[in-house]
Amino acid sequence: MTEQSRPQPSGIHHIAIMSSDIKKHIAFFSEVMNFPLVALFDMHGVPGGLHAFLRMNDHSFFSIVQLPDVDKIPVTLGVTHSGNGALPSAAGTMQHLAFRADDEEGLLGMRDRLRSHGINVIGPLDHGFCKSIYFAGPDQMTLEVAAPATPVDPKQWIDPTVLEKAGISAAEAESYKAPAPYAGKGNEPQPPYDPAKPHMVYPPEMYQAMLKTPDDVIANAAKFPGPPVPVPA
Repeated sequence: MTEQSRPQPSGIHHIAIMSSDIKKHIAFFSEVMNFPLVALFDMHGVPGGLHAFLRMNDHSFFSIVQLPDVDKIPVTLGVTHSGNGALPSAAGTMQHLAFRADDEEGLLGMRDRLRSHGINVIGPLDHGFCKSIYFAGPDQMTLEVAAPATPVDPKQWIDPTVLEKAGISAAEAESYKAPAPYAGKGNEPQPPYDPAKPHMVYPPEMYQAMLKTPDDVIANAAKFPGPPVPVPA
């Protein structure tokens, strides 16, 4: 099977969190979470926006976005934010975010690091396939660090009774466990606009024009410069 026939994301490049005070978030995720700040620049194509990247590992970053007037948008528990890992928030919002520790020793090390910065931590709790600690971040973020305990075996961890609760048939479950390979030939054309599909939010006329614009034209129109700080000669 070729790579083209089974494309899938290989992990998370970055997670972007909105902030009304980017310095507050940078301080927390650098000093408390131990993510080094590696980039901070004017957000590409977004007037007034600031964009920060902190390194989680060689492949993944934690990103912070600051946009004008975000501080005027209320944080509402049960709507915009959950408050803890067992409470609701609006559909499509991030209920909680779990970072990874390689093992239980690393998990307990993170618990101790967090507490040394005055952050209250609950756990670790044993979930069978992982152990987790829970705590809050800036702006009512609900955060977790989890360490793997045992491999996740679908035969043991996909509960038939919960499939029924979720409205998933046995046949659908089998297809979800083994997603079909990509059957196209590459260079897929933009599909017709279908209001039943998920869509980004743009002014309607602009969005329709974007969908009709060839990919290479979009790519050439949206090129941004390299690093904002030149390397000394």
